[in-house]
Amino acid sequence: MCEEYNSFTRGYDEVITPCSWRIEHIIYFTESVSLTFFLNSSNICMRNLLYKIKLYGTLTAVFFLPYEKRKHIERRIRGKEEYRKLTQADWVLISWAKSGRTWFRVMLSHYYQQRFNIPQQHLLDFDNFKAMNAQAPSIFFTHGNYLKDYTGHKNSKVDYYQKKVVLLVRDPRDVAVSQYFQWKFRMSPRKKTLNDYPPHGTDISMYDFVMNQNCGLPKVIEFFNCWVSEKNKMNDFLMVKYEDMRSKPEQTMREILEFTGSAGSNQQIRETVEFAAYQNMKKHEEKKTFSINLGRLGTKQKGNPDSNKVRRAKVGGYRDYFDEQQIEAIDTYMQQQLSPVLGYT
Repeated sequence: MCEEYNSFTRGYDEVITPCSWRIEHIIYFTESVSLTFFLNSSNICMRNLLYKIKLYGTLTAVFFLPYEKRKHIERRIRGKEEYRKLTQADWVLISWAKSGRTWFRVMLSHYYQQRFNIPQQHLLDFDNFKAMNAQAPSIFFTHGNYLKDYTGHKNSKVDYYQKKVVLLVRDPRDVAVSQYFQWKFRMSPRKKTLNDYPPHGTDISMYDFVMNQNCGLPKVIEFFNCWVSEKNKMNDFLMVKYEDMRSKPEQTMREILEFTGSAGSNQQIRETVEFAAYQNMKKHEEKKTFSINLGRLGTKQKGNPDSNKVRRAKVGGYRDYFDEQQIEAIDTYMQQQLSPVLGYT
């Protein structure tokens, strides 16, 4: 059922016309019906399905509202779901998109699969491992896109202060280039509009995308700067660099596991790193190793390697896409804007 549900909701999420908000009592009604009818259900698939019903039921009910109001509704509903996960999570992995989160998720999945005897076709997704083994942790993987729309804390990370937080960072220049390919080949038209990316089908060069204030390098830098500016306010905070995961994966993985309370042996960590090595990640995507989560790790356009989730994973690879003048402009902007705490300037 889980696989059928995932397939159904992915398609619906990409096709449905964007609808979004006002009318608080409609949201309350759809939540109440769902919670009352399935109050005692512990089935994760059912819970996720109910969330989709609540989301799209509300959006359908307010189809007549102006788009900006409908968008506000959708972001708030998604934010409430993020808040639920945040409060229930054992720890949080926060990152900007295309910072290596899926790779890290695969490593964690394999590690916990071995430790808690969980089938390999499952990819770690919040509390799905805990549902199979109560000793496994619940991990909230998030880009922080919508939480602020629910809590109202748009300029602060106060929602995370009492949580154990791992911040995954990557050179913002590589992130912005990788995000361009994500936008061009993998992102649904709805998500582009919902998160203020250039509209679907927009003719925009990679350089213009990377320098775009709403989605490119400026936005990535703003995100990272905000997090490191508040790191000392966190109860438990660890910053991990993608580049360290590439150059010293076993050491970095060991540090993360110890920080999150799941320390493993050298052999376990070595096997985990090998399982998620770059070439093996390509094979996992091709062979559909994680058959329950194909939407997260799978190609979008057959024959187009730029549409793959696992693309190049190259440190400093942004330089391959621009001329010298553009590289200078990109480097200068980052030098001027990025916090030196991150270690890239």
